Amino acid sequence: MKSNKLKITALTLALVFTTVTILPSCKSMSKTQKGAGIGAIAGGALGALIGKKAGNTAVGALIGGAIGGTAGAFIGRKMDRQAKELEQAIPGAEVTNTGEGILVKFDSGILFGFGKSELTATAKQNIDNLVASLNKYPNTNVMVIGHTDAVGTDGVNNKLSLDRASSVRSYAATKGVDFSRLKVDGRGKNEPIASNETEDGRAKNRRVEIVITANEAMKAEAKAATAN
Repeated sequence: MKSNKLKITALTLALVFTTVTILPSCKSMSKTQKGAGIGAIAGGALGALIGKKAGNTAVGALIGGAIGGTAGAFIGRKMDRQAKELEQAIPGAEVTNTGEGILVKFDSGILFGFGKSELTATAKQNIDNLVASLNKYPNTNVMVIGHTDAVGTDGVNNKLSLDRASSVRSYAATKGVDFSRLKVDGRGKNEPIASNETEDGRAKNRRVEIVITANEAMKAEAKAATAN
């Protein structure tokens, strides 16, 4: 599946609402500039730049995990390295680097059978690769968010989406990821990223999003490293 890298810059955050023509110039900016600027004004900008790659819960987690400034740049460099490794390690997922966070998105069909919440053998291989990265970079928080299309009742969809997210969390925990790092949410049909009027759109909506953000230990390290 195609991997994507999303570069956040202070200049982009300042001007994203007025023009999209500035985006090509981001490549010439320093790593510090790329990591800086995710602050009070960044919420709308980050959401706009992610666009329809993720639901509101994932975007909110990414925004909430960012601290901005030079400390944010420090975190951004760590996330950049991890995101590149994940792109190589998990060909079945779409990896988006958002600066201070990482979004890993799986189509539900890669992980589960139709209407099921038990991980398939292929799914476990994908999650094994994700877990290896999570264990290599332990100072992060991880949110697993399940989604469905709009077919079926809310009760069924809400439960299925949460059960699927919980299955990913439980399996990751058995492979050594600290359970306290892993949060889950099931959004059912409530956060579509495509139209539910077509099969292609419904397939895109059936997904599991994994959001990786810095924990307090990484944030403290970043602030200490950039204090002078």
